[in-house]
Amino acid sequence: MPVSSLVTRRSSLAAALAVCALSAALFTGAARAEEAQRRVLTVSGTGEVTTHPDIATIQTGVVTEGKTAAEALAANTKAMSAVFKGLEAQKIAKDDIQTSEFSVYPVYNEPPVRPDGTRDNPVIRGYQVRNQVTVIVRKLDTLGGVLDKLVSFGSNQMGGIGFAVDKPEPLLDEARGEAVKDALRKAKILADAASVKLGKIVSISESGGYAPQPVYAMKAMAMRDSAPVPVAAGTQKISSDVSLVIEIE
Repeated sequence: MPVSSLVTRRSSLAAALAVCALSAALFTGAARAEEAQRRVLTVSGTGEVTTHPDIATIQTGVVTEGKTAAEALAANTKAMSAVFKGLEAQKIAKDDIQTSEFSVYPVYNEPPVRPDGTRDNPVIRGYQVRNQVTVIVRKLDTLGGVLDKLVSFGSNQMGGIGFAVDKPEPLLDEARGEAVKDALRKAKILADAASVKLGKIVSISESGGYAPQPVYAMKAMAMRDSAPVPVAAGTQKISSDVSLVIEIE
Protein backbone atom coordinates (compact mmCIF):
# COMPACT_ATOMS: atom_id res chain seq x y z
CA MET A 1 0.00 0.00 0.00
CA PRO A 2 1.39 3.42 -0.88
CA VAL A 3 2.65 5.49 2.01
CA SER A 4 0.32 8.35 1.12
CA SER A 5 -2.75 6.06 1.34
CA LEU A 6 -1.63 4.71 4.74
CA VAL A 7 -1.20 8.24 6.09
CA THR A 8 -4.61 9.22 4.78
CA ARG A 9 -6.31 6.23 6.46
CA ARG A 10 -4.60 6.97 9.78
CA SER A 11 -5.65 10.61 9.57
CA SER A 12 -9.25 9.58 8.90
CA LEU A 13 -9.25 7.20 11.88
CA ALA A 14 -7.83 9.86 14.18
CA ALA A 15 -10.46 12.33 13.00
CA ALA A 16 -13.24 9.79 13.63
CA LEU A 17 -11.96 9.13 17.15
CA ALA A 18 -11.81 12.85 17.84
CA VAL A 19 -15.40 13.28 16.70
CA CYS A 20 -16.51 10.40 18.99
CA ALA A 21 -14.70 11.91 21.96
CA LEU A 22 -16.23 15.32 21.28
CA SER A 23 -19.70 13.79 21.03
CA ALA A 24 -19.26 11.94 24.32
CA ALA A 25 -18.08 15.11 26.02
CA LEU A 26 -21.03 17.09 24.68
CA PHE A 27 -23.45 14.37 25.81
CA THR A 28 -21.91 14.27 29.29
CA GLY A 29 -22.01 18.04 29.54
CA ALA A 30 -25.65 18.11 28.49
CA ALA A 31 -26.54 15.42 31.03
CA ARG A 32 -24.80 17.33 33.78
CA ALA A 33 -26.53 20.53 32.80
CA GLU A 34 -29.88 18.76 32.87
CA GLU A 35 -29.04 17.32 36.29
CA ALA A 36 -28.12 20.77 37.56
CA GLN A 37 -31.38 22.23 36.27
CA ARG A 38 -33.52 19.48 37.74
CA ARG A 39 -35.48 20.66 40.77
CA VAL A 40 -35.24 18.29 43.70
CA LEU A 41 -36.16 18.11 47.35
CA THR A 42 -33.80 16.43 49.81
CA VAL A 43 -35.38 15.19 53.03
CA SER A 44 -34.35 12.85 55.85
CA GLY A 45 -36.36 10.43 57.95
CA THR A 46 -35.85 8.31 61.06
CA GLY A 47 -37.39 4.98 61.93
CA GLU A 48 -37.17 3.42 65.37
CA VAL A 49 -38.23 0.09 66.85
CA THR A 50 -38.12 -0.62 70.59
CA THR A 51 -37.44 -4.18 71.72
CA HIS A 52 -36.11 -6.19 74.64
CA PRO A 53 -32.52 -7.48 74.44
CA ASP A 54 -32.17 -11.24 74.47
CA ILE A 55 -28.45 -11.73 75.16
CA ALA A 56 -25.90 -10.26 77.56
CA THR A 57 -22.14 -9.83 77.20
CA ILE A 58 -19.84 -10.05 80.22
CA GLN A 59 -16.19 -9.02 80.38
CA THR A 60 -14.52 -11.08 83.11
CA GLY A 61 -11.19 -12.64 83.95
CA VAL A 62 -8.39 -13.24 86.40
CA VAL A 63 -5.44 -11.10 87.45
CA THR A 64 -2.61 -12.81 89.36
CA GLU A 65 0.81 -11.77 90.63
CA GLY A 66 3.97 -13.71 91.42
CA LYS A 67 7.63 -13.13 92.15
CA THR A 68 8.46 -14.49 88.71
CA ALA A 69 6.57 -14.43 85.43
CA ALA A 70 6.33 -18.22 85.52
CA GLU A 71 4.83 -18.17 89.00
CA ALA A 72 2.24 -15.56 88.07
CA LEU A 73 1.37 -17.44 84.88
CA ALA A 74 0.95 -20.75 86.69
CA ALA A 75 -1.41 -19.16 89.23
CA ASN A 76 -3.39 -17.48 86.46
CA THR A 77 -3.67 -20.67 84.43
CA LYS A 78 -5.01 -22.55 87.43
CA ALA A 79 -7.56 -19.83 88.25
CA MET A 80 -8.72 -19.42 84.64
CA SER A 81 -9.14 -23.18 84.28
CA ALA A 82 -11.54 -23.04 87.23
CA VAL A 83 -13.43 -20.14 85.62
CA PHE A 84 -13.79 -22.06 82.34
CA LYS A 85 -15.00 -25.13 84.18
CA GLY A 86 -17.49 -23.06 86.16
CA LEU A 87 -18.86 -21.41 83.02
CA GLU A 88 -19.28 -24.82 81.46
CA ALA A 89 -21.24 -25.91 84.54
CA GLN A 90 -23.49 -22.88 83.97
CA LYS A 91 -24.20 -24.26 80.48
CA ILE A 92 -22.29 -21.52 78.68
CA ALA A 93 -21.27 -22.88 75.26
CA LYS A 94 -17.57 -22.87 74.37
CA ASP A 95 -18.34 -20.82 71.26
CA ASP A 96 -19.71 -18.10 73.56
CA ILE A 97 -16.42 -17.71 75.45
CA GLN A 98 -13.61 -15.80 73.75
CA THR A 99 -10.30 -14.54 75.09
CA SER A 100 -10.24 -10.76 74.69
CA GLU A 101 -7.03 -9.86 76.54
CA PHE A 102 -3.90 -11.63 77.74
CA SER A 103 -0.88 -9.80 79.10
CA VAL A 104 2.21 -10.36 81.24
CA TYR A 105 4.13 -7.38 82.57
CA PRO A 106 6.43 -6.49 85.47
CA VAL A 107 5.26 -4.79 88.65
CA TYR A 108 7.63 -2.21 90.13
CA ASN A 109 8.37 -0.92 93.60
CA GLU A 110 8.74 2.84 93.52
CA PRO A 111 11.64 3.90 95.79
CA PRO A 112 10.92 6.79 98.16
CA VAL A 113 11.89 10.29 97.17
CA ARG A 114 14.89 11.73 98.99
CA PRO A 115 14.83 15.19 100.59
CA ASP A 116 16.77 16.55 97.61
CA GLY A 117 14.02 15.32 95.24
CA THR A 118 15.99 12.38 93.80
CA ARG A 119 15.29 8.69 94.13
CA ASP A 120 16.62 5.36 92.93
CA ASN A 121 15.36 3.65 89.82
CA PRO A 122 12.22 1.53 90.21
CA VAL A 123 12.85 -2.10 91.14
CA ILE A 124 10.86 -5.04 89.76
CA ARG A 125 9.11 -6.73 92.67
CA GLY A 126 7.20 -9.29 90.64
CA TYR A 127 5.05 -9.94 87.60
CA GLN A 128 1.35 -9.64 86.87
CA VAL A 129 -0.65 -11.78 84.44
CA ARG A 130 -4.04 -10.66 83.17
CA ASN A 131 -6.36 -13.02 81.29
CA GLN A 132 -9.77 -11.68 80.30
CA VAL A 133 -12.59 -13.28 78.35
CA THR A 134 -15.81 -12.10 76.74
CA VAL A 135 -18.77 -14.29 77.69
CA ILE A 136 -22.16 -14.30 75.98
CA VAL A 137 -25.11 -15.30 78.16
CA ARG A 138 -28.06 -16.33 75.98
CA LYS A 139 -30.54 -16.98 78.79
CA LEU A 140 -31.04 -13.66 80.54
CA ASP A 141 -32.94 -15.24 83.41
CA THR A 142 -29.67 -16.94 84.43
CA LEU A 143 -27.52 -13.80 84.15
CA GLY A 144 -27.68 -12.81 87.83
CA GLY A 145 -26.67 -16.30 88.92
CA VAL A 146 -23.79 -16.40 86.42
CA LEU A 147 -22.45 -13.06 87.66
CA ASP A 148 -22.60 -14.28 91.24
CA LYS A 149 -20.94 -17.59 90.43
CA LEU A 150 -18.09 -16.01 88.48
CA VAL A 151 -16.59 -14.66 91.70
CA SER A 152 -16.78 -18.06 93.39
CA PHE A 153 -15.18 -19.61 90.29
CA GLY A 154 -12.13 -17.42 90.88
CA SER A 155 -12.75 -14.40 88.68
CA ASN A 156 -11.42 -11.22 90.29
CA GLN A 157 -11.80 -8.90 87.33
CA MET A 158 -15.09 -7.62 85.87
CA GLY A 159 -14.74 -5.35 82.88
CA GLY A 160 -18.46 -4.77 82.46
CA ILE A 161 -21.79 -6.03 81.21
CA GLY A 162 -23.85 -5.07 78.18
CA PHE A 163 -27.08 -6.15 76.52
CA ALA A 164 -27.83 -6.77 72.85
CA VAL A 165 -30.27 -8.26 70.38
CA ASP A 166 -28.93 -11.49 68.95
CA LYS A 167 -30.57 -11.14 65.51
CA PRO A 168 -31.42 -7.47 64.94
CA GLU A 169 -31.75 -7.58 61.14
CA PRO A 170 -35.57 -8.15 60.94
CA LEU A 171 -36.13 -5.29 63.39
CA LEU A 172 -33.64 -3.12 61.51
CA ASP A 173 -35.58 -3.77 58.30
CA GLU A 174 -38.74 -2.65 60.07
CA ALA A 175 -36.97 0.51 61.22
CA ARG A 176 -35.80 1.16 57.64
CA GLY A 177 -39.38 0.99 56.39
CA GLU A 178 -40.49 3.41 59.10
CA ALA A 179 -37.62 5.77 58.21
CA VAL A 180 -38.71 5.93 54.55
CA LYS A 181 -42.32 6.57 55.61
CA ASP A 182 -41.13 9.36 57.89
CA ALA A 183 -39.08 10.94 55.10
CA LEU A 184 -42.03 10.78 52.65
CA ARG A 185 -44.33 12.32 55.27
CA LYS A 186 -41.95 15.23 55.73
CA ALA A 187 -41.53 15.60 51.96
CA LYS A 188 -45.31 15.89 51.48
CA ILE A 189 -45.55 18.55 54.18
CA LEU A 190 -42.74 20.57 52.61
CA ALA A 191 -44.13 20.18 49.10
CA ASP A 192 -47.61 21.28 50.17
CA ALA A 193 -46.18 24.27 52.00
CA ALA A 194 -44.14 25.27 48.92
CA SER A 195 -47.08 24.63 46.53
CA VAL A 196 -45.12 22.09 44.47
CA LYS A 197 -45.83 18.50 43.52
CA LEU A 198 -43.62 15.55 44.34
CA GLY A 199 -42.21 13.55 41.46
CA LYS A 200 -40.18 10.36 41.38
CA ILE A 201 -37.56 9.44 43.98
CA VAL A 202 -34.11 10.05 42.53
CA SER A 203 -32.02 8.38 45.25
CA ILE A 204 -32.22 6.82 48.72
CA SER A 205 -29.31 6.59 51.14
CA GLU A 206 -29.06 5.18 54.65
CA SER A 207 -26.84 6.06 57.58
CA GLY A 208 -26.47 4.73 61.10
CA GLY A 209 -27.83 1.35 62.14
CA TYR A 210 -28.07 -0.92 65.14
CA ALA A 211 -25.54 -0.54 67.94
CA PRO A 212 -25.73 -2.77 71.05
CA GLN A 213 -26.10 -1.16 74.45
CA PRO A 214 -22.73 -0.01 75.84
CA VAL A 215 -20.94 -2.24 78.33
CA TYR A 216 -21.28 -0.96 81.89
CA ALA A 217 -18.38 -1.31 84.30
CA MET A 218 -18.69 -3.58 87.33
CA LYS A 219 -16.46 -4.51 90.26
CA ALA A 220 -16.13 -8.19 90.99
CA MET A 221 -14.91 -7.79 94.55
CA ALA A 222 -18.09 -5.94 95.54
CA MET A 223 -20.13 -9.05 94.66
CA ARG A 224 -18.20 -11.51 96.76
CA ASP A 225 -20.36 -13.42 99.27
CA SER A 226 -23.48 -11.64 98.03
CA ALA A 227 -26.86 -12.90 96.87
CA PRO A 228 -27.43 -13.48 93.14
CA VAL A 229 -26.86 -10.16 91.44
CA PRO A 230 -30.10 -8.38 90.44
CA VAL A 231 -29.95 -7.19 86.83
CA ALA A 232 -32.41 -5.37 84.60
CA ALA A 233 -32.03 -5.68 80.83
CA GLY A 234 -34.46 -2.86 80.05
CA THR A 235 -35.20 -2.11 76.40
CA GLN A 236 -33.18 -1.22 73.35
CA LYS A 237 -33.94 0.97 70.38
CA ILE A 238 -33.04 -0.11 66.87
CA SER A 239 -33.06 2.79 64.46
CA SER A 240 -32.37 3.70 60.86
CA ASP A 241 -31.81 7.10 59.23
CA VAL A 242 -32.45 7.61 55.53
CA SER A 243 -32.15 10.49 53.12
CA LEU A 244 -34.38 10.83 50.02
CA VAL A 245 -33.81 12.98 46.97
CA ILE A 246 -37.17 13.55 45.25
CA GLU A 247 -37.96 15.46 42.07
CA ILE A 248 -40.46 18.29 42.42
CA GLU A 249 -42.70 19.77 39.74
